[in-house]
Amino acid sequence: MTPLVSVIVPVLDEASTVSSLLDHLASLPGRFETLIADGGSADRTVELSEEHALDHRLVAAPRGRASQMNAGAQGAAGELLLFLHADTRLPSDFYSALVSACADPLVIGGNFTVRYDGGDRFAAVLATWRGLERRLGIYYGDSAIFLRRDAFGALNGYRPLAIMEDYDLARRMERAGRTVCLPGPVVTSSRRWRSLGLRRTIAAWVVIRGLFLLGVPPERLARLYRPVR
Repeated sequence: MTPLVSVIVPVLDEASTVSSLLDHLASLPGRFETLIADGGSADRTVELSEEHALDHRLVAAPRGRASQMNAGAQGAAGELLLFLHADTRLPSDFYSALVSACADPLVIGGNFTVRYDGGDRFAAVLATWRGLERRLGIYYGDSAIFLRRDAFGALNGYRPLAIMEDYDLARRMERAGRTVCLPGPVVTSSRRWRSLGLRRTIAAWVVIRGLFLLGVPPERLARLYRPVR
């Protein structure tokens, strides 16, 4: 039997996207389960999720992407865990690509090549930048990070950080074993960045990551990040 993949999606007030997300997942082939980890949405996210025809589980968790993803992982049954943002869409062959990559016992996890919606110069430059970063082992949650369940446990999951929890996990993955970047691509929304423009968007990524590496508390960095979400 092929491995079960658990697709874990942290959500908070995603009423505008949760139905289309579940439609998307319902259209994909493969042996996978879906867990929606809600952090206390005040809109119709939970209601719309419960009404959807896709067979999935709704997990209640304390607010915070890290705690929500950890709660989803705790309730997951899959041998492989994939963490998906609500505004990111997987490639149609994600399951076969992931399972094929993880057939190598030395691979502990990885992510997918990321593209941004819009099809314009803004989206193309952001994708190129992210590709260059990935060669340096730098990647984030919008690229659909995945791990073996035992590797996730050995790393103690996501640390409870206010921001950069995905980058922090990726750094620990890179030190723990072999990772792969699957061609995909996943396609994610660029809406939160377009108001900043290309230069300010890339500068924001570089500055926040640099401050994080210098030890600036994530709670302070979160205040810098909020305006660009």
